Amino acid sequence: MYLYSVTINIDETAEQEWLDFMQDKHIADVLNSGYFTKASMRKVLHNNDENTTTYNIEYLTESVAKFNEYTQKAAPALQKDVADKFAEKFTAQRAFYQIVFEL
Repeated sequence: MYLYSVTINIDETAEQEWLDFMQDKHIADVLNSGYFTKASMRKVLHNNDENTTTYNIEYLTESVAKFNEYTQKAAPALQKDVADKFAEKFTAQRAFYQIVFEL
């Protein structure tokens, strides 16, 4: 299994609208793309920046090939959707991991 991790710093002025958008639309759209089997979201409780809140969203996928296809075919439009809606209100860091083991 593989894990696609997206860490977002969202401006506090847009946080609730962004959170609603993520929960009601964006994460479902990513899952409905067919490249991921599961998603979860976490909120960082100890943040050093007073004006932003940090969240992490993780998506599970079965193969590197599926992830690569997602990044080529679905990700650009999905990422643009978020960027168009929240413009300068967030930053995103993305990483892709191979899960070595789970307990």
